[in-house]
Amino acid sequence: MRLIVIRHAKAGEAASDMERPLGDRGFRDAAGIGRWLQDRGVTADRVVVSPALRAQQTWREAARRLHDQPEPTVDERVYANEAELLFDIVRETPAGVGTLVLVGHNPSCGALAADLDDGDGDAQARQDLRAGFPTSAVAVFEVAEPWSAVAPRRGTLAAFAPPRG
Repeated sequence: MRLIVIRHAKAGEAASDMERPLGDRGFRDAAGIGRWLQDRGVTADRVVVSPALRAQQTWREAARRLHDQPEPTVDERVYANEAELLFDIVRETPAGVGTLVLVGHNPSCGALAADLDDGDGDAQARQDLRAGFPTSAVAVFEVAEPWSAVAPRRGTLAAFAPPRG
C-alpha cells in the first residue's frame, strides 16, 4: 500500500485562514504536483483533504493532471493540524484502499512524515525530508501492514520532492 502526504501549495491572503486561496505560484506548483504524481503513475484510491480552500485547490489542480481520481473527502481533522489526528485518519482507511492521499498543512504533514519514516527508505528522500516540508512538498511512503496498524516508524519513504510548476 502507498500513503502520499502533500502539503498545500503557496497561498495568498484572505479575511480568514480557512479562506486563503492559492496564489499564482501556488496554482503553478499544484499543477507541478500533479505532473510529478503522473510521472510516477500514481492513482489514488482515496483522497482526504483539509477543508481549507488552499488545500482543496491544491488537490483539484493536481488531480487535473491525473486520470480517474476519486472525489476527495473533506475532513476537519486535517485542518486541526496535529500529526496524531492524521495518523487516526490513516488508521480509519478502509482495507481495500491501495493508495491514500492526504492533503494538508504544516506542521502536521511534516511531523507525520518524519514520525512515519522507518529509516529504510531512499537515502536522498530521507535527507530532503529532514531539511523540511515546504509548501507543495510530496512524501510517498510504502506501507506493508494494514491501514489500521499504521504507527510511527512503520512506513518506508520511497520518494520526497517539492515539485514546482
